Amino acid sequence: MTARIYQRPKTSMQSGRARTDEWLLEFEPAEAKRADPLMGWAGSGDTQAQVVLTFASADEATAYAEKYGIAAHVTPTPARRLKLQSYADNFK
Repeated sequence: MTARIYQRPKTSMQSGRARTDEWLLEFEPAEAKRADPLMGWAGSGDTQAQVVLTFASADEATAYAEKYGIAAHVTPTPARRLKLQSYADNFK
């Protein structure tokens, strides 16, 4: 059982930074998804894929993973890049 620890990214529809300081522990899929023969929906019997745990810091998430014997890797948060320009630059 392996997991991924990462910080929640800000979506493009958000103007604020709500819940972007949380760290998530999400389990990697154990089996591939397959199409249901009747409905055609994609699914699997892996119930761990539905579990997402939230933590206040990356250290808490790695401590939880070590305590329960979960092999986890931390994905670092990319740096935020801001493109600052004036409104007049749109008309150059």
